[in-house]
Amino acid sequence: MLALRHDKIKMGWNMKALVLGAGIVGITTAYELSRDGHEVTVIDREAEPASFTSYSNAGLFAPGHAYAWSSPAAPGILLRSLWRGDQALRFKFSADPRFWKWMWRFWGECNTERAALNTTRKVKLCNYSLSVFHETVRQTGVAFDGRTGGLLYLYRSPGALAAASAKSRILSDNGCRIETLDPDGVAARDPALAAVKHRLAGALYAPDDESGDCRMFALNMADWLKARGVRFKYDTTVTGFDRAGDRIAAVLTDKGREVADVVVLCLGVYSPHLAAQLGHDLPIYPVKGYAITAPMAGRNNPPAIGGVDEESLVAYAPYGNRVRVTGTAEFSGYGRSHRPRDFESMLAAMKDLFPDGADWSRASYWAGLRPMTPEGTPILGPSRMKNLWFNTGQGHMGWTMSHGAARITADLIAGQRPAIALDGMLAAT
Repeated sequence: MLALRHDKIKMGWNMKALVLGAGIVGITTAYELSRDGHEVTVIDREAEPASFTSYSNAGLFAPGHAYAWSSPAAPGILLRSLWRGDQALRFKFSADPRFWKWMWRFWGECNTERAALNTTRKVKLCNYSLSVFHETVRQTGVAFDGRTGGLLYLYRSPGALAAASAKSRILSDNGCRIETLDPDGVAARDPALAAVKHRLAGALYAPDDESGDCRMFALNMADWLKARGVRFKYDTTVTGFDRAGDRIAAVLTDKGREVADVVVLCLGVYSPHLAAQLGHDLPIYPVKGYAITAPMAGRNNPPAIGGVDEESLVAYAPYGNRVRVTGTAEFSGYGRSHRPRDFESMLAAMKDLFPDGADWSRASYWAGLRPMTPEGTPILGPSRMKNLWFNTGQGHMGWTMSHGAARITADLIAGQRPAIALDGMLAAT
């Protein structure tokens, strides 16, 4: 496939490409298009890459946790969140009609059959993305404080562990290696959990899952690309398009017009606003997540590998001299404000597992918006405009899906068949 693509490039097929968005999805897309020999420019409204959704990403590269959020259990969790503050999924009433339209579609995915189908599609993309990611790291050497050695998905009760083990069959049937560990096995994989293993029933262990700093990767990849001719235009907001028939003649920004042969829309939660100008109704809506970053330097027992406390649905990932903790999925619109109490349950979960794992008193706090589709799979492929492509809506797995989605986008632009089927991921045209 790559040989065919490169033959086209040698024959003068390379184009001017404009990538809208410099989050992890936009940065990986720029890499793949540049790799194909295209002249690439990236536009973003922030001052540097990965300054919005990708800024404080969970850091887990986790095909072993690629379950669809739209499950039979989700409606009950969301409804309980109206009077309980301890739910991992939180729902707040909104006057936004787009919210209710999105939620209606999400509700329609919350059945056993659709959850299995969406999970299957997600895990196939995630596994493919992991292979592309490894290739990219080998070729570029971009640093990101990565850790291999797998991820742990921790359970407190035997019943929950047994149910999770049975549920994980859908992941193992689609290429993930999943092992069930008892408490001693958990402590063997991460000695930092030895002191609390008596509180655990065990864990599912995904040996091929990884972790690393998504923002560090994006920043360093942007530098790598800039040194090789990719242009970046920051502090620039995309406002619309000039059309010429069925093509984009120019992208309009607050700094002027940008002309290119091909345009890729990678603007996450803001993608629907621009796509609507072209007649597309992209089913993407923001789902707010919360993140804590705490220093590990000088602590006695930091986690060795990342994982998820499945009881609280709080994820953690150690990298470099810090640990990242993320949790909560709040359906509350485009606001990014946060209060100390929003992080209380996350901190409690981490202090329970790793009381001396980080200096929790010196933690920093952040909230960001995940660009979710009702199915949990991204929106890829062509638009109604012949030279505009979508690569957006990666949701809570942007870091995990980004590399594969970028390679797929480059393949489609090159006229090549992607490595995996894109059922359920193509925009309606």
